[in-house]
Amino acid sequence: MKAKHSATYVAQAAIIAAIYVVLTYLASLMGIANGVIQVRFSEMMCILPIFTSAAVPGLFVGCIISNIIAGGVIWDVIFGSIATLIGAIGTRLLRKALIKGHPVFSFLPPIISNALIIPFVLAYAYKMEDSIPFMMGTVGLGELISVGVFGAILYVTVRKYKNVLFPNEK
Repeated sequence: MKAKHSATYVAQAAIIAAIYVVLTYLASLMGIANGVIQVRFSEMMCILPIFTSAAVPGLFVGCIISNIIAGGVIWDVIFGSIATLIGAIGTRLLRKALIKGHPVFSFLPPIISNALIIPFVLAYAYKMEDSIPFMMGTVGLGELISVGVFGAILYVTVRKYKNVLFPNEK
């Protein structure tokens, strides 16, 4: 974070966190934000580190707040948020790995980190009896929908306005 735009950085991270919380809450009201099959609309925002480093702490804090508001057990708050953090960092690191000018690989870290971590949270923190490999598949599918489909739509939209939304990013 550079000192000359640190207020902008913090503001962007806070806005991203707030939007993440609102979108998770909406998915929760629809009954699709938690459990073995979960499609969190907020997870589409995991593509934002492609555009700004402020998205990394924003997504992490947003996930922590969302999991607390949803009444998640402490292990879900901790490890669910870590899964989102790992995904956000991976997205940021892979943003310049392009296929035909698009950061396709950047979409993979949030999908993979959630598919690998969340099933253990579901099994051990919530005592869900489905097998870990089964839950890896269902959580991975939910992330594929959230990040791969909704995130792709968000990516195309944000890309058009990236210089307006994130003027301090390169």
